[in-house]
Amino acid sequence: MKLLRVGTAGAERPALLDQDGTTLRDLSGLVTDIDGALLADDSALERVRAAAASGDLPVLDPSGLRIGAPVARIGKIVCIGLNYHDHARETGAEIPSEPIIFFKAPDTVVGPDDTVLVPRRSVKTDWEVELAVVIGRTARYLDSVEEGLAHVGGYAVSHDVSEREFQLERGGQWDKGKNCETFNPLGPWLVTADEVPDPQTLAMKLSVNGEVKQDGTTAEQIFGVGEVVRYVSQFMTLYPGDVINTGTPAGVALGQPEPKPYLRPGDVVELEIAGLGRQRQELKGA
Repeated sequence: MKLLRVGTAGAERPALLDQDGTTLRDLSGLVTDIDGALLADDSALERVRAAAASGDLPVLDPSGLRIGAPVARIGKIVCIGLNYHDHARETGAEIPSEPIIFFKAPDTVVGPDDTVLVPRRSVKTDWEVELAVVIGRTARYLDSVEEGLAHVGGYAVSHDVSEREFQLERGGQWDKGKNCETFNPLGPWLVTADEVPDPQTLAMKLSVNGEVKQDGTTAEQIFGVGEVVRYVSQFMTLYPGDVINTGTPAGVALGQPEPKPYLRPGDVVELEIAGLGRQRQELKGA
């Protein structure tokens, strides 16, 4: 299933994208929201599947309808840094022996087509298309890659917007460059895990002002999805609705020759992952 949330910011309602790929169906009569509670409730998900198959759910008019982030009330966003072989090569970084973990605050999350704000005094705002993993079952001390995959509720497109000066040149950890307002567009859909049989075969693409910058695949991940979930569960409990951003392929501004083409107000970024949908953001000054 492709689950989403539509409506004005803060007042989204749950919806479903039909198998035809164009028709939106209203889920508000069945579930209160798309969140961790729903993902952890197998019976509720089965009711949604049955209603979707029946074709009886009310149709929503998509005209002028904003798409919000597909997951509500995210508990935490765990991010994996330097998780693609090609991205590590382009930045001259050593391949990590274990996953690098940092965090984004849930309040960085916006809808897939919402405006992204370039922070004040920023000169190095960068783009990163990423596969987001949404946890569907509580995960702690998992023993295997297979268990890691079994705890995934679904997948989504994530844009891990980053300010490289704040991240790398201002001291401390990476968090200062990762948690600026609007720095995590998410969606358009939460695609349930049963529709993504192999998350290591997904094509990813990002363009800026119509020019392709990233054209990669999750096959380049150093630590695959199942291993990432297993590994993270050794250090913290993952709850339904938590999100893991799993890293970005080559092609970011940081890895390009000088003068590096960092983002500026007025730029338009478009990104997509095969089967998970597309995003489009216009950048404005904060």
